[in-house]
Amino acid sequence: MSTTTIREIREIVREEPVMQPRILQALEAGPLTVPEIARAIGCPSDEVLLWVMGMRRYGKIREIKEPSRDGYFRYAAANWEVPA
Repeated sequence: MSTTTIREIREIVREEPVMQPRILQALEAGPLTVPEIARAIGCPSDEVLLWVMGMRRYGKIREIKEPSRDGYFRYAAANWEVPA
């Protein structure tokens, strides 16, 4: 099994502090799936998944319980409120 990918995982994780504001900005309009976030910030979905999981772990974003039609879970900024 190869220990390298197109980009090293350490390199991707190291970029998380830089990518967090971009992800939070993309989520300002409401919850998005990982592929939608990736399109919004112009980064590969596999890298966005790592950043989203880190942000989720530390309470910066949260998972919305209902998945999208495609079966992806949506994520929202931790302070995002469900519209009435």
